[in-house]
Amino acid sequence: MMALSEPRVLLDGLAYVESPRWHDSRLWFAHWGREEVLAVDLAGECEVAAPGRPGMGWCIDWLPDGHLLVTGETLLRREVDGSSVVHADLGGVFAKGCDEVVVDGRGHIYLNSIEFDFLGGGDPSGGIIALVTPDGRVRQVAGDLAFPNGMAVTPDNGTLIVAESFGRRLTAFDIADDGGLSNRRVWADLGDGAPDGICVDAEGAAWYGDVPNQRAVRVREGGAVLDTVDLDRGCFACMLGGPDRRTLFMLTAEWSGTEDVDAQLARRTGRIYVADVEVPGAGWP
Repeated sequence: MMALSEPRVLLDGLAYVESPRWHDSRLWFAHWGREEVLAVDLAGECEVAAPGRPGMGWCIDWLPDGHLLVTGETLLRREVDGSSVVHADLGGVFAKGCDEVVVDGRGHIYLNSIEFDFLGGGDPSGGIIALVTPDGRVRQVAGDLAFPNGMAVTPDNGTLIVAESFGRRLTAFDIADDGGLSNRRVWADLGDGAPDGICVDAEGAAWYGDVPNQRAVRVREGGAVLDTVDLDRGCFACMLGGPDRRTLFMLTAEWSGTEDVDAQLARRTGRIYVADVEVPGAGWP
């Protein structure tokens, strides 16, 4: 087991918090239910950094040139003047809009969608992953995923790992030079784990947030658990950031299911915990 500090509260009183990204010396994240992107520094100073999207399910990441991407019914790109434009036409790929996003070191944009009405109680259908190449081409690169959630790319741009929340596993793909995915395999069987937002570290392990089990977990390929941080509410995502990428950010909130989401948002139980770790973050995001 690695040394790990006790978690401490960085920010409190939020709605639902997701999609953490360390960027420009601050943690940026999606503030669901408030239609805003927030940015907070390590001292807890927070501000609205960009507009978000209505509802839940949208996420953020950055292009190599510094433009912010925001997912939703369409993939938006935020311009220097603060306006938002459609970055890519995804209508031929996604029926329900795009959810999670990760941009690798070559500018390949990976987007996924669960492809069913989760909050409305729809029947789960096969989730998919799409690729947007740097020249704007869009195509589906994977399918039949059991509620695809957080994604991460290894530092060599060689492997995409995706959390399958309903599959209770992390699944990996080899990334080709053109961004295509192949050699699908179970990277880690998580037992009773329900992985949400993920990140990878310099030893090749992955951290994942777990909402129903209220924890953040570090696992290596094959599924061995290296460390666990037990929390007092569901963990929606993990991110390694800070000046040396040795700060573990855990985005949490109370979650009681899909029946009363508006009431849950109104309770403002969203909280960001941080802990210090030995192994720094690596790869993307």
